[in-house]
Amino acid sequence: MDILAQHWLIVAIAVVAVAALAFLLLRPRQQVRLTDSTPLRPHMTVAPKEREGRGIAGEAAAAASDVAGEIVGAPIHRKLGGHDDPADDLLLLKGIGPKLAETLQGLGFNRFDQIASLNPNEVERLDDQLGAFRGRLTRDRIVEQADYLARNDIDGFEQKFGKL
Repeated sequence: MDILAQHWLIVAIAVVAVAALAFLLLRPRQQVRLTDSTPLRPHMTVAPKEREGRGIAGEAAAAASDVAGEIVGAPIHRKLGGHDDPADDLLLLKGIGPKLAETLQGLGFNRFDQIASLNPNEVERLDDQLGAFRGRLTRDRIVEQADYLARNDIDGFEQKFGKL
């Protein structure tokens, strides 16, 4: 006991060191699993139609490849997919009147799925072309409304935005 009383500080440091080492070695570790898959949200369960280009950037890329294809003699698409589909009634979207619907159709947006597939950057670029209707797509949540109608989810649309 005489040694313990004389060297109590060294014993205390040794006990703390052993406790710290035990904590580091025996503590529970977080396990992280990385996957290549993306989680599906409820509105993503419907598979989108296969078509060339998605949104403004996709259509611009398709048009550029068609022009470049003619120049280098590569086979190109004479007709982009989706033009045979009938146009949707854009007036069903809350906040879109006849003038804005005409403007959107003039810019090539005839169907709900085209509007629903716009990302925030494309919405911003499109906003610049809408003139007096600038900001309407974001303020009236047109892209979100179009997503419901593109999926034919009338009940979900009416719960969130009111009767059609």
